[in-house]
Amino acid sequence: MTTPSLSKSAQIRARLNYPIIDSDGHTLENPAVLAEYIKAESGSKMAERFAASGAGYGLVIHDENLAEARDRRITRGPWWGSPAANTLDRATSMLPKLLYERMDELGLDYSVLYTTIGFSLIGVEDEELRRASCRALNRMRADMTAGFGDRLTAAAVIPMHTPLEAIQELEFAVKELGMKSAMMASFVKRPIPMIARKYPDAARFAYTLDVYGIDSDYDYDPFWSKCQELGIAPTFHSLGYTWGSRQSYSNYVYNHVGSFAASAEAICKGLLMGGVPMRFPKLRFGFLEGGVAWAVMCYCDLLSHWHKRNGKAMREVLDPALVDQKLFSSLVARYARRQIDGDLTTLQDFTPGRTVSSDLPIDEFEKSGIRSAEDIRNLFVERFYFGCEGDDPLNAMAFNPRGIPFDARLKPLYGSDIGHWDVPDMSEIAEEAYELVKHGVIDEKSLRTFLFDNAIMFWTANNPNFFKGTMVESAAERCQAETGGLS
Repeated sequence: MTTPSLSKSAQIRARLNYPIIDSDGHTLENPAVLAEYIKAESGSKMAERFAASGAGYGLVIHDENLAEARDRRITRGPWWGSPAANTLDRATSMLPKLLYERMDELGLDYSVLYTTIGFSLIGVEDEELRRASCRALNRMRADMTAGFGDRLTAAAVIPMHTPLEAIQELEFAVKELGMKSAMMASFVKRPIPMIARKYPDAARFAYTLDVYGIDSDYDYDPFWSKCQELGIAPTFHSLGYTWGSRQSYSNYVYNHVGSFAASAEAICKGLLMGGVPMRFPKLRFGFLEGGVAWAVMCYCDLLSHWHKRNGKAMREVLDPALVDQKLFSSLVARYARRQIDGDLTTLQDFTPGRTVSSDLPIDEFEKSGIRSAEDIRNLFVERFYFGCEGDDPLNAMAFNPRGIPFDARLKPLYGSDIGHWDVPDMSEIAEEAYELVKHGVIDEKSLRTFLFDNAIMFWTANNPNFFKGTMVESAAERCQAETGGLS
């Protein structure tokens, strides 16, 4: 009898002495089945509302809609977004039982599976429909992975429009369904109050992004406290288009490039500047699928701003009252060209940002709880994790910190992204990750950190038993012992 040859990824896995943990795989949920779950959960009328909304199919604009899309500036979404040429992979993304059977072929030991349909559902404006569909989706996804818990777990979908809504869904997912990971919306679109008052019909088109930590309409601390209580590591995985510069009505590629990095940066900065990670030290925060390059840039930029715009620096360097008026007057008299530069009166009055509102702090880092550059380093190095696909060469930025302040090594989380268009062959995902070593981008030790160690530290930081009962339990325990259970 001929032994079937191992896939490229299975060959790579066989060479490693540690498991490969996928912290961001995807399933494709069937909208027709979800409608039945909604019907069972909330009644047939709600199921009909779901079907009529089109929320189950995401943002898809086809050529026949082009004139309307141009007129309404409807953002084009991910059409043809799933594997097709590889029929086995197509079925695998839809059938968790088949994925479970193929895990060894893919080179994976354990996978945290995220939603596809949920990207749309967490942003549905209709509160009743949003809550009903997310509740039903979580029950459906828990059922999809039931019996496969030694190798697969489904992340719950948590809408974040209010802290109460988020808390109720998180409690249901964890306590009722036994789910142990969760995907939160990275932001909520809020109407601009003045526009909503004066021009209510236009309110839905004029919005701001609420990222929960800074300038939020609500106090989300009770939700973060609930995450801490229930052993949940918040992960954020929202689409980064339909807002900002990513609103092309004709070109999805234009919208998609950099989109997850944009949404991740928004929530990362919002949490940090709002002081959330400082107030909830047990929590680790995961920003998925955007890679690590944006995080390095954000980290460096925040440190630069801290050094130059912390409260002490503002008062000692930037306060307009510090200007030596006598010296300034003499310099104006000597060098000013009236017709080009102005005269003393206008130049003295020209002080950008001279007026500071009495109810706004001079120190914009005050609410963050950050008191030193080291605090920023510690958050990015110890508390934040960054979802990276295996074939991204910029993953190396996490392991080669030369030139980065404090020689900071950020923590990438490996995510396969199976189920979506950018993984044309699932059987090559682990092999693609190993190519970073083969091409000299990272070394073997860094590869282990990427594929295994960081995942253990992230998922067990607030839930030491996350991997209990799984096929990686013993390896996870050894890793926890080696690291002292700390990230």
